Amino acid sequence: MAGGRIVVGVDGSAPSLRALKWAAAQAALTGDSLQTVISWEYPASWATLMPGVPPEFDPERLAKQILDQALDQALAPATAAAVTRTVVGGNAPQALIDQAEGATLLVVGDRGYSGFKAAVLGSVSSHVTQHAPCPVVVVRGEIPGEE
Repeated sequence: MAGGRIVVGVDGSAPSLRALKWAAAQAALTGDSLQTVISWEYPASWATLMPGVPPEFDPERLAKQILDQALDQALAPATAAAVTRTVVGGNAPQALIDQAEGATLLVVGDRGYSGFKAAVLGSVSSHVTQHAPCPVVVVRGEIPGEE
């Protein structure tokens, strides 16, 4: 169905960049728009730190920078310019599930920056495959032609 929306989770990791490339290629084939999603949240351990979080630390701005860099690195400038960029405060799996409401497809890498290297799937990809409101593609391994 042309005119839909593909949502892709991005955290700047190599697997998320592969997912972004795959999702962009799929959107080009189907005519769907592409929406990238990155989430941020304060680590629970920060609540116990003294004197606290430095006032200049802005996790939302950092997440936006990571997303912008990922798009610049993974996509051609014209493709990157057409992408909707969404920065969400909160838990990554829930942010992706919420943003995927009404989407034709949700795309994630097989693991991101948070997770055990030995795991077959990361915690985010595992969670969204079980709870997403639309079909999910988990991009694993290398994309043909990727260096």
